[in-house]
Amino acid sequence: MNCIIVDDEPLARKAIEKLVCQTENLETIASFNGADVTREFLAKNTVDLVFLDIQMPGVNGIEFARTIPKKTLVVFTTAFHEFASESYEVDAIDYLIKPVKLERFQKAVEKAQTYCKLFHTDGINSNIENITDDYIFVRAERRIFKVHFSDILYIEGLKDYVVIYLENQKVITLMNIKTIHDLLPKSIFVRVSKSYIINVNNINSVDNNTVYIGENEIPIGNIYRDYFFNEFVIRKILSK
Repeated sequence: MNCIIVDDEPLARKAIEKLVCQTENLETIASFNGADVTREFLAKNTVDLVFLDIQMPGVNGIEFARTIPKKTLVVFTTAFHEFASESYEVDAIDYLIKPVKLERFQKAVEKAQTYCKLFHTDGINSNIENITDDYIFVRAERRIFKVHFSDILYIEGLKDYVVIYLENQKVITLMNIKTIHDLLPKSIFVRVSKSYIINVNNINSVDNNTVYIGENEIPIGNIYRDYFFNEFVIRKILSK
């Protein structure tokens, strides 16, 4: 998988380049200090992954991410936590806080590699096969998986795919996140951002910006925050 690095700080670009060199099956093919020169490169070259800073002169990273080709994945790299929820509204694959640690970097790359393989596969015929009171059948990887609602921790959407995360497994299927959300029982599943649906029964804790499910941190999008807290958090607190 190839990648490019976009950051206005030379030291920050070198730090990501060093992490790329320490990561298998990942190659840096270019490095840029701003959006304009990157846009020209993307118009002429196929890029699998962009490591993109958010706060840059001129067009910021989030605005620029909206213009990146559909099959090019984005991982934001920034020194600021407050942009996390907004980053997932533009289909970012991950959000890394500087200085980025190798283990965290490689976790993001592994996730990107999974999606990259999907985007370069010709038409996986996968979807929801059937739905009952407490489980669904999901077509994925030329098989049909029986998935109980209670076993679903959360669901992540990226472009035309969703990943259903279970305790010890994940099921990837060709379907957008709105479609699967419409099929799931609303008493159990709530959409907390453009990219995430969570099973409220598996929440461990929440704060104003994040839902914690096991070791997973799910960002809460601004436009979904009020509904989530009013319907699934505050009401439950008041009822006790």
